[in-house]
Amino acid sequence: MYEKWLKPLSSCALFDKIEPSEILGILHCMNIKIHDYKKNECLTLAGETLSKIGVVLSGNVSSTKETVSGNRVLISILGPGEMFGEMAAYSGTKSWPVTVIAQSSCTVMFFPQDKIVGCCEKVCISHKKLIMNMLKVLSNRALMLNKKVEYLSIKSLRGKVSTYLLDEYKKTGNHTFQLNLNRNDLADFINVSRPSLSRELCKMRDEGMIDFHSTAIKIKDYEVLKKFSE
Repeated sequence: MYEKWLKPLSSCALFDKIEPSEILGILHCMNIKIHDYKKNECLTLAGETLSKIGVVLSGNVSSTKETVSGNRVLISILGPGEMFGEMAAYSGTKSWPVTVIAQSSCTVMFFPQDKIVGCCEKVCISHKKLIMNMLKVLSNRALMLNKKVEYLSIKSLRGKVSTYLLDEYKKTGNHTFQLNLNRNDLADFINVSRPSLSRELCKMRDEGMIDFHSTAIKIKDYEVLKKFSE
């Protein structure tokens, strides 16, 4: 049952440097459950009781949160090997802070949070690795949220877009790269309207700063982008 999912699980930060045979041992020991979802189906609702951590095995899911005014803010889009729920799992809040929805047909594996950090009856080394990996995941997630706050704190739309594009460029090291978000999701992520984002991207293209086609972006003037992101 678990063998077919070893590829996405091996790429998951939770199983970093853990051998496939050890991963299978952990899953069987914990008796982990797997669930399939259809596109647009809700996996969890914000405010529901939290008792598990999800790992995406196939497809994509999005995590969103609504503001007091009712606007949707996109937190992230997750693909195979990525996790959700880990930040709240050990916070003591006991409820989901975000709503998680299937962006496409997807398969998700759920881990009871107490089994990840709880004592293993076999006291196996792989379980100790799992705990250390979870600590790394939580630290990296906190850094990512700080980056999200950085985008939201930038006042100008061009500053937000420039900073986001430069961050994506740094990840790939190439002046041409694919965005992980479509226009609607990117607008939600940096908290601007979709029409405003499209107009700004067109202006930046016309001014020779970037070029784009669909989700493909080419940075043509790095220094100007850097200036607006400062």
